[in-house]
Amino acid sequence: MSTLANQLVRAEKEELARAIRLLLAQPLISLHADPDDFDLIRRRHQPLVQWFDYYCGWRLVVEPRLGYARLLKVRADADPSRPARRRRTTRAPFDRRRYTLLCLVAAELLATPVTTIGMLSQRVIQAAAADEHIPAFDPVRAEERAAFVDALKLLEHYGAVTTVDGATDAYLDSEEAKVLYRVDATRVTRLLAAPIPPSQLAAALDDSADRPDLAALAVERRYGSAARLGDEEGPDDLLGEVSETQRNLWARHSLIRRLLDDPVVYREEMTAVQVAYAASLTGRQIIRRAAEEAGFVLEERAEGYLLVDPDAIATDTRFPGDGSHAKVAALLLLDLLTAATGPLPAADVEAEAAGLLERFPRWAKAYQSDGGARRLADDAVEILCSFGLARRVTATPGSTPLIRALPAAYRYTVNRGALDEQEEGVQP
Repeated sequence: MSTLANQLVRAEKEELARAIRLLLAQPLISLHADPDDFDLIRRRHQPLVQWFDYYCGWRLVVEPRLGYARLLKVRADADPSRPARRRRTTRAPFDRRRYTLLCLVAAELLATPVTTIGMLSQRVIQAAAADEHIPAFDPVRAEERAAFVDALKLLEHYGAVTTVDGATDAYLDSEEAKVLYRVDATRVTRLLAAPIPPSQLAAALDDSADRPDLAALAVERRYGSAARLGDEEGPDDLLGEVSETQRNLWARHSLIRRLLDDPVVYREEMTAVQVAYAASLTGRQIIRRAAEEAGFVLEERAEGYLLVDPDAIATDTRFPGDGSHAKVAALLLLDLLTAATGPLPAADVEAEAAGLLERFPRWAKAYQSDGGARRLADDAVEILCSFGLARRVTATPGSTPLIRALPAAYRYTVNRGALDEQEEGVQP
């Protein structure tokens, strides 16, 4: 009997860990798109809510009848590495115009449970015209219709609107296209993960301010002044204003959020309060317990911390991963960066990329043109920076940036001695 009980406890822990990582990779999970994942989250609803609230301060909303689970992730700093992307062929990131139209469309969708693309377009025209700070929406222009379609298709992807008749892409060819939508107003409101509702910002706007400060949407009042402990002025001027409970709560939530969101968390990037919390007996135990319960392997080094997902569930991108040309180049460029005694000029990295293109003329054809080596080097370095493996540094103000390998990059260093032994072992 005890063996069966142990197996059930082990199964529950494994399911909880998997559900946590699924939500980290995809904070909005729908029944129609991922039925198995949603069913798992529905069954482990209560412990999941408790886990995210205690360790991260994030709210998890599970709506079994409406068929979705939404993890409302909040960060004090904006993360530009995960932009909204177009659902059409290029998968290019949203530009400012598309974000503007996304907000306008979402706001107008709340007015009615059923609408057509033509009616929605007219409402967006009126909404844009009512605010002098928003450029007018002109559906006669093809590029405007394309941006409008991209905003709608993203909302379709999230299940906020459902096509009842017609296809959204038809609007690309003509503004007279007929498309009928059913609107899930509750899900539209759930898309915004902000502790402070935008309506409160508008109400607090005084005559001296031209526009509300959108950064105020992410202010979490539970921490009091502790929320400013990550500001540039440092924590020293706030120690008298923050209670011990608020300081520890902010340190726990902010640090574990970063561990879950960022590929690597370096000590040099942590605040003094976070470093002290991670070094404390209680803080160390909580961080390790959070990693274990979520199914991660925690690596603690002198330089910082790293969470490893053995099953690669909790991430939307991998390195090295999908075999893209830029990722392959990034992996190869790591040898150059880790072998250097210091930061390298961008020109040296570009020369290495040019050597790769010359050695493999049939590879990376998109870069086999004028300026291709520079573009390949830039894309590869951008990938390394996004994974916490490299950083652009500036020696002096106004000088050309240098590229420096970060400690995590040495995880990918080739062991030449072991490689030589393997090669000798396969000799005839």
